[in-house]
Amino acid sequence: MSQSDFKAVFVHLKAILVPFASRFTVTADTDELYSLDTKHLFKNGKPIFFGAVRRGKAYVSFHLMPVYGQPDLLDGITPGLKKHMQGKACFNFRAIDEHLFKELAKLTKAGIDRYKAAKYV
Repeated sequence: MSQSDFKAVFVHLKAILVPFASRFTVTADTDELYSLDTKHLFKNGKPIFFGAVRRGKAYVSFHLMPVYGQPDLLDGITPGLKKHMQGKACFNFRAIDEHLFKELAKLTKAGIDRYKAAKYV
């Protein structure tokens, strides 16, 4: 895989988060990292991490924190998307997969809905 391939994957995954950016604080917006935090602060004064896309050397990672705190969000995901999981809240991709990216977009929207219900956004 070339870095130009990863750039295309990064752009596609970033497009999942960008429509929701106005609800969050954009903490990074580069060619390597796009990251969102809530505007809601914990008692320690720090915001809650929502999600990010990070371009690495071996793959592009999509981090989605709501699934870490509420793993039942993953109950309906397909085996194809599950195969891309690393850890509890990270999905790694080396190529564009429109079907899986659509599923990931739905999962992201479900995560936003959970954060809204908790009054984080």
